[in-house]
Amino acid sequence: MSTPVLTAVAWPYANGPRHIGHVSGFGVPSDVFSRYQRMAGNRVLMVSGTDEHGTPITVQADKEGLTPQQTADKYTRQIGSDLQGLGLSYDLFTRTTTGNHAEVTQQIFLALHRNGYVVPKTTTGAISPSTGRTLPDRYIEGTCPICGYDGARGDQCDNCGNQLDPTDLINPRSRINGETPKFVETEHLFLDLPAFTETLGKWLSTRTDWRPNVLKFTKNLVDDMRPRPITRDLDWGVKVPLDGWRDQPLKRFYVWFDAVIGYFSASVEWARRSGDADAWQQWWTNPDARGYYFMGKDNITFHAQIWPALLLGHNGAGDRGGEIGKYGTLNLPDEIVSSEFLTMSGSKFSTSRGTVIYVHDFLREFGPDSLRYFISVAGPETQDTDFTWDEFVRRTNFELANEWGNLVNRSISMAHKNNGAIPAPTKPAPADEELKAVSRRAFETVGGHLSRSRFKLAATEAMRVVSAANRYLSDQEPWKLKDDPERRDAVLHTALQVVSDANTLLTPFLPHAAQKVHEALGGTGVWAAQPELKDVEDLDIPGRVNPILTGNYAGEQARWESTPVEVGRPLAKPTPLFAKLDPKLGETGPEWAPIERAE
Repeated sequence: MSTPVLTAVAWPYANGPRHIGHVSGFGVPSDVFSRYQRMAGNRVLMVSGTDEHGTPITVQADKEGLTPQQTADKYTRQIGSDLQGLGLSYDLFTRTTTGNHAEVTQQIFLALHRNGYVVPKTTTGAISPSTGRTLPDRYIEGTCPICGYDGARGDQCDNCGNQLDPTDLINPRSRINGETPKFVETEHLFLDLPAFTETLGKWLSTRTDWRPNVLKFTKNLVDDMRPRPITRDLDWGVKVPLDGWRDQPLKRFYVWFDAVIGYFSASVEWARRSGDADAWQQWWTNPDARGYYFMGKDNITFHAQIWPALLLGHNGAGDRGGEIGKYGTLNLPDEIVSSEFLTMSGSKFSTSRGTVIYVHDFLREFGPDSLRYFISVAGPETQDTDFTWDEFVRRTNFELANEWGNLVNRSISMAHKNNGAIPAPTKPAPADEELKAVSRRAFETVGGHLSRSRFKLAATEAMRVVSAANRYLSDQEPWKLKDDPERRDAVLHTALQVVSDANTLLTPFLPHAAQKVHEALGGTGVWAAQPELKDVEDLDIPGRVNPILTGNYAGEQARWESTPVEVGRPLAKPTPLFAKLDPKLGETGPEWAPIERAE
């Protein structure tokens, strides 16, 4: 039975190009998951977009001499191009500066406000002494007063997981220019998180099957429920739809508040663009739907605590109760799929610190699938993982080129040379059926891992089928069977059947290569659909044009099952699937990201 599956992917800031550390957390895992779910017959809605409000955008705009909107326009297009190049199959990748997003954000807020979950409060705000601008909590860092970690942010400590305020930090400093912030009194609206302590705590207690790293992080959340500001002194963001607030030039929603609402607003926008404005309901108000949220570990708080609280408040289901909001009873997340950090030489990827490999540079030289595979099989799924060029070269050469590429090439080459087509299995032997049974069983094993976002185990199991097929060819030696063509044909038929099966198993990880293998096996049409980057008019702001990622995935042929190869289908001479990399690359890195040796 088909299940509606929402894949909600973290929103990258549109203040610069994305590096491979970013896409290892939110990008590739979410796409591998979504592609599998579609192949398994489920109705997937994969949504996200660029996060374009708040101080990060205004800071970058000042650096480049642009307006915030110009800055967002520049980088949302570049990010969209990078994600398209990676083959991330979004149903809609949009942005937070759309009219639709502003409207949905305001409606969610009004429901929270009506139900008493928003309270005004005079608080202390951080100001940059040199510019006079507000410093968001995330742009202030210092020493955590709880665990002593030097690098805690003004909203939370990634080391111990506790929620913080900037004034809690010891020796606070601006992440923008290092100066000590000035704290001044200002009035803001707060989300009354303590009013969700019981309901949120009860919900979190039922989340026993999440990844261990997420469960460990969330166990402290309910013990530290404080009111959280949802407005900021800033002129760049969604306006507050209340009398006395909407016309204030320096009062906007805090960027974290509108960004998490983006998962829902993007779903609404997708539905409006589909021609059925209510289509979003099958993923958001349908009790049979499942919602999976993909991000890096620094976003767990917002998805395991803040976003569920906003949904509960809209639904009138917090500790104080209330009325159901405009959109009906919205589903809470079913799983928070959080990855750890991909590091380089032990350091978190950071543009400001120079430890960065940009996605567009990587795609230009190595293409998408080698990066997708590395992230899937060797990425930071449950613990921080160090990216090294040596490991990337090893994985590419020995697993993608020698194992998978070689199996495809020699199986199809021999069949092309001897038969010109897929041969019939006219003289089968027990070894043939043994190998085919291995590949058939792998669908359940690999699919089970993918359904639970266990990408390393899934990729490893898929590659075991490839290794088994290579051993089979080495044992059967079809190149020595010139005097027994019927047996040779049975061996080649078996090999091609398992190549087809393995290609299906690897399609979520390697969709571009999977299309090539499909065609090399004589297939036509789209096997694994790819996203399209196109310009569309904003639905609510006349004259505004937005770049979006979308795609037609319903027509792709990939299905999560073993399909018999067609005897007699013509085969052409194949071309190499993956080029081997120069081993020296592992020692030096490319020119644009060289390995720095310690003196």
